[in-house]
This record gives sequence, C-alpha cells and structure tokens, in this order.
Amino acid sequence: MTDWLIHIDTKFFLFLNSFNSPFFDNVMWHISGKWEWLPLYAILLWAIINRYRQKSIAVVLAIVAIIALADMVSSQLIKESVARLRPSNAPELEGLVHIVNGYRGGRYGFVSSHAANSFALAVFLSVLFKKKWFTLSIFLWALLVSYSRIYLGVHYPGDILGGALLGAFSALLVYYVYALYKSRFEKKNAEGLHNKA
Repeated sequence: MTDWLIHIDTKFFLFLNSFNSPFFDNVMWHISGKWEWLPLYAILLWAIINRYRQKSIAVVLAIVAIIALADMVSSQLIKESVARLRPSNAPELEGLVHIVNGYRGGRYGFVSSHAANSFALAVFLSVLFKKKWFTLSIFLWALLVSYSRIYLGVHYPGDILGGALLGAFSALLVYYVYALYKSRFEKKNAEGLHNKA
C-alpha cells in the first residue's frame, strides 16, 4: 500500500513539475521566497491591529506560536524521522526533475515546511476574520506558495498535503488555546467591571 502511494505521488509530482518555462522559473522562485511576502505580512498585521486594537498583541503572539509549532514539528521532528528524500535529491529521479537556479533544498522533504507554515497562517486567520473573500484569498495564497515548491522540484504533492494538514492542526490547536484565553480574560474583565459597579 505504501509503495503504491509513493508511486502515485512520484508520478503526480513528475506530471506537475513538467509544466515549466523560463518565465515561470523566475515567478515561482520569487513566490517560494520569504522576503517577497513582507508587504503581505505588513498588510495582515495592519488588518489585525485595525480590528483588534489592544488585543492585537495576543493575536500576533498566537500567530508566532502557530508558525513556530508548525515549523519546528515539520523541520526538526517529522523530516528527520520519516527521512524521505526530496525529489531533487532522489537518485532514481536524476535528470527527470526540473530544478531552478540549482536549488535542491535540504536532504529530506516530508513534510513541506512552506506548506505547513502557509496553511497554518491561512487556517488561523480565516477562522479569526470569518470573511469568505478573505478565506478564499488566503487559501489561494497558501496553495500558490505550496505549488511553487513542487514547481521548483523540492517537494512531492504528498509532502505538501502532509504539511498542509500539519499547519491546519497547529492553527486549530493554537486557536483553541487563544479562544480559551480570550474568553477567560473577557470574563475576568466583566467580573471586574461588575464589582466596581
């Protein structure tokens, strides 16, 4: 069963990775980058501060916790435990994988940290803002970032799916803790105001 899934995952990867061009090499390279998304993060931070005001510090801390959790579990725990070679490093795929700018990533690829981090942020913010247009937009962004990793030849679709599930779980776990803290804080404030009255 596992061999069959790996075979399908590899075939699907080679299919998706085969759609490339010099133009999209450049586009996907930047989509996969970290610094290129700083303007988006700045807009999201502004939206959080604008909506939550004094409570925005708790929201930002929750986001930091989510990304740290998703990144740490994916990079330091799962990748080393599973030890699945990236397609860019797999000897059996040598010459079949489209590589961009000679980039091959680290040794192991399951699960994708890019997918884990982007889906963690997407799930948390979509639950937080509860706006259909925002949810659609942030998930399209997460999918695009994740697909760029397949395009660059450093992740299988299964790596992306595993990363997305890890990110979603991390986001929902931290959101639960955040919501619990928020309700207790609001209850305490309400009791304080009631006692003053």
